[in-house]
Amino acid sequence: MNNKIELISYKHNGDLHRVWQHAFVVKETNDSMIVVNDKANVIDGDGRRWKTKEPAVCYFYKDFWFNIICMLRNNSIYYYCNLSSPYVKDVEGLKYIDYELDVKVFPSGDCVILDRDEFEFNQVDLNYPPELINIVEQQLKVLLNRIENKMDPFNPECVIRDFEAYQQMKKPTERKR
Repeated sequence: MNNKIELISYKHNGDLHRVWQHAFVVKETNDSMIVVNDKANVIDGDGRRWKTKEPAVCYFYKDFWFNIICMLRNNSIYYYCNLSSPYVKDVEGLKYIDYELDVKVFPSGDCVILDRDEFEFNQVDLNYPPELINIVEQQLKVLLNRIENKMDPFNPECVIRDFEAYQQMKKPTERKR
């Protein structure tokens, strides 16, 4: 499959946060990209290396300040949403800035906001401008609204469809082995 891409996240000050190696682009439009990783190698900014445990369908946007990771685990979908800059793509991969604030959505539909303390700490430590803080807080509201209204990809059919597209893309590669 020629559509491999690395996912690269940074902190506001430009420090490397995390890299996911060998993700696969399933669909790309002018304003979004859908990527799947499955047991991907991950490198943290501090050099720690690990591997993801399950497949994930990831949604990145150019118009929203968040991305959505849909982890397929035990016949259920767990959503992990990062408040982040819109992505950019270059020769190195898909890149974005992580703004610490996260939302986890369970298969039951319950959700929890995570890492608000880290976001507030970094407002001072990394000198976030007030406009940026306002954007992140507004985008959190947009994200929570999308979750509540089960807008794509917050419905299992959407995620399964995109994961099945990835599996179809993989089949020609598997036959060559």
